Amino acid sequence: MPAVDLTPTLGRSRPLDRLRSLDPTQTVAVRDTWRALWVSRLLVWIAGVGAVAVFGVVTKRAAFDPPHVTSGFGWLGDLLAAPAARWDAAWYLVIAHYGYLPGLAASRSAFFPLYPLGIRGVSELGVPPVLAGVLISLVALALALYGIHRLTTLEASRLLGIRGLRLAAHGEEAHGEGAEGDGDVIDPAARARTRGEEVARLALFATALAPMAFYFSAVYSESLYLALSVGVFWCARQGRWAWVGVLGALAGATRSAGLVLVVPVVILYLYGPREDRPPDFPAGLRRIAGIRYKVCGEALWLLALPLGVLAYAVYLALAGGSALEPFHAQEVWNREFAGPYVAVWDAARAAFEGARQLLSFQRRHVYYTLSGGDPFVSAEHNVVLFGFLLAVIPAIVGVLRRLPLAYGAYVLAALALPLSYPVAAQPLMSLPRFLLVLFPLFMWLGAFLERRPRARLVLLGVFALALAFFAGQFATWHWVA
Repeated sequence: MPAVDLTPTLGRSRPLDRLRSLDPTQTVAVRDTWRALWVSRLLVWIAGVGAVAVFGVVTKRAAFDPPHVTSGFGWLGDLLAAPAARWDAAWYLVIAHYGYLPGLAASRSAFFPLYPLGIRGVSELGVPPVLAGVLISLVALALALYGIHRLTTLEASRLLGIRGLRLAAHGEEAHGEGAEGDGDVIDPAARARTRGEEVARLALFATALAPMAFYFSAVYSESLYLALSVGVFWCARQGRWAWVGVLGALAGATRSAGLVLVVPVVILYLYGPREDRPPDFPAGLRRIAGIRYKVCGEALWLLALPLGVLAYAVYLALAGGSALEPFHAQEVWNREFAGPYVAVWDAARAAFEGARQLLSFQRRHVYYTLSGGDPFVSAEHNVVLFGFLLAVIPAIVGVLRRLPLAYGAYVLAALALPLSYPVAAQPLMSLPRFLLVLFPLFMWLGAFLERRPRARLVLLGVFALALAFFAGQFATWHWVA
């Protein structure tokens, strides 16, 4: 009779058992996610707390936090909350506590309900609201980073410009490199997998250390939306359309930009690439009709994508407000439709006049008259914002060239919102924060850095320094993005 292992299992750690059961790709993704998470968040908190301890906070902060929901935790609590609870965090915390009160919906309705609902739910367990918001953001960030790693690994062959990991397993050489050193042959499949994992790791650290990545651990909805949008792409690539509908609806309940996810999902459904099955139409017919997959009953799940936005609109209507209030709320924040991507021209003009203002070294004459407040501060903001736009253009081109069409379509559609609704004083207001959740840009950046080892430390080092600087500004109540 064969021996039976009767070792008791009650003492074993189930989480550790699950980690041991992961395949190598998942194990690498978990390891890299954990490293990127703790390194980047430690930097954010050191920079934010250090800036407040050294410089204090600006005196006008009370005007942006009337209920004092971001303070009042004692000197140590206020100091630790500084990198997380500023500016829009006050709106999320107020909504989590008071809801969308009649008469104030015009401003509050711009903030969609899923994230503040999460804060309220966790707070019901006895967790302070600020801490609840931070915990939700951190968990969502971990899931988002893990998803970006898996998605980047899946698209690595396209990002690297090789024929594919599967072809490499049959003897194809990745990038023509079949030998190294003194002539020892390197397994092409192993070489391709190693390069793919490196691309994913670099994309992960570029995301976590991005100059505005302090928002990922603040009481903001960025992490939650990023996790949901990455999940939508992953499930669509795998053909899990029920999950696509559910995650897409939740993304729509998190931010109005969640509606944009309809564009890449439809493209992936009809044109692929998809991992669930091969294309339904032969190659010849594909060239004529273009569509690669038949529309089946599973496509009904795609109708769930707008449900998050619709549910929010219905709630506002039943509460005595307007169903379209979230979209009219942009007018409260001085955003007006100026035409598709017109903000690019407005931003170029604002940046040019801003540069003239800074180089003039005087405040008497204001070059960009649409801006308010200190002309030097406004000029600096417009120049920096335009710099972010210029810096992201190569990444947008790279996404369009290297990744499947759905990724590029998503980036262009998502950017159409901020670039078509400019703010007169700052045409690109909040653009760096909008760019932060466009994960295809970081996927391409990972491949860019994989090919250029010397540029890795330089660019990631610049990212880290910028992240520390902006985290310090944010924590001291200076306006960022």
